[in-house]
Amino acid sequence: MSNADQDSWSRVKERLRAEVGDDVYSSWFARMDLEGIEDGGVRLSVPTRFLKSWIQSHYAERVLACWQAQQPEVGRIELIVRSAVLKPAAPVVKKAEPMPAAVSNGSGAYAGINGNGHGRVSTVGDPGMHDALGGSPLDPRLTFESFVVGRSNTLAHAAAKQVAIARRNDPVMFNPLYIHAGVGLGKTHLLQAITWAGNAAGERKVLYLTAEKFMYGFVSALRTQTALAFKEALRGIGVLVIDDLQFLQGKSTQAEFCHTLNALIDAGRQVIIASDRPPSDLESLDDRVRSRLAGGLVVEMGTLGEELRLEILKARVLAARAHHPSFDVPLPVLSYIAKTVTHNGRDLEGALNRLLAHNKLTGHPVTLEMAEREVRDLIRPQEPKRVKIEDIQRIVARQYNVSRSDLLSSRRTANVVRPRQVAMYLAKTLTLRSLPEIGRRFGGRDHTTVLHAVRKIEGLVGNDVALAEEIEILKRQLQE
Repeated sequence: MSNADQDSWSRVKERLRAEVGDDVYSSWFARMDLEGIEDGGVRLSVPTRFLKSWIQSHYAERVLACWQAQQPEVGRIELIVRSAVLKPAAPVVKKAEPMPAAVSNGSGAYAGINGNGHGRVSTVGDPGMHDALGGSPLDPRLTFESFVVGRSNTLAHAAAKQVAIARRNDPVMFNPLYIHAGVGLGKTHLLQAITWAGNAAGERKVLYLTAEKFMYGFVSALRTQTALAFKEALRGIGVLVIDDLQFLQGKSTQAEFCHTLNALIDAGRQVIIASDRPPSDLESLDDRVRSRLAGGLVVEMGTLGEELRLEILKARVLAARAHHPSFDVPLPVLSYIAKTVTHNGRDLEGALNRLLAHNKLTGHPVTLEMAEREVRDLIRPQEPKRVKIEDIQRIVARQYNVSRSDLLSSRRTANVVRPRQVAMYLAKTLTLRSLPEIGRRFGGRDHTTVLHAVRKIEGLVGNDVALAEEIEILKRQLQE
């Protein structure tokens, strides 16, 4: 592919992100790659069949329109599933030999790299129910030993380690343990590390499933009339690990997940879940499921700071030397990448892979000049902090000396109404949430109530200097 094609792809992704919003983009498009452009067609790839099916059904025309805005000659989009070696399912996945790839996927540090399909491989097409009960394939590199701990992931790592070392009859401390973070920040790494450690100890059977695999297993069990056996087998698991919960779709599947979740927790079995957003933001899930998820320990893994990115890069270089002993990256180059490649761990992986490929294919040593040339498309503009409605409610409540429960209540006194209207106004202007969703998050109010609040504050800001200053102060606090 030419640099022009890559530049077009970068612009298409930015346009798509702007149109659908960060949440939708992260859920459905973050793992989409450009494979090639030829004869007026664009070939894109995704890691799983589920993603391919969902994007084709719901977003195909929008993706095509974004391409045509950049290259009018594009007439069609072809979506394929990236090839991946499917490993046979087994109650305990046996450790595989290390891959002799560049800086191989998941070989250290930060976690969840799956650009080539490893770690979250879909096994659609295998015998559904039995395959699901065997678990999703595990990447042998995603262990606690290869996870680099920093300020943004300390709590999540400690909670995961505590869950992994627990014995069969130990009291369950965090149930469910719910870990959420953006793309490429380590969720899958921790979940697979728990599974490896738990099964190695032999105390409890740990089953690792992606949400897609859970759905496919349940649907297959319904089709083959083995649903009861599937449910009983799931509820006999000692530790259930579910990855990418945001992809769980379908009312019957969600209902079964809810029943399984309740049965396991009530029986004192451990449940660990990962998603790209907190339980309250899983709008497609039933309220009962969200409530049960929020009732355990909810831990967010933050963005990777520069210091942590540098430690991850150092660990990756060491891992690469196991297969390429002569590979060397000077510290100034690692520092440059850590400083400039900031979006997520997968971009760090891509940067080192490029340096390694260039070094091996050309024989030239890695230099700062080479790094600047090879990773320039991975240097993304700094994105503004994503503001959450919970943060808005907390900061507004503190500013006006009321409680968050006051903002969500039906109270109509003046000292509560104005802060509530300000909070709704900020939710509309600083987040991508719709009016109905904002209303739901403010005590189940109608969207017309939110619209009235937004218009009310907009009208006042133009005439009330003090209120305008208050709102600017609140915005600064929320975006710091």
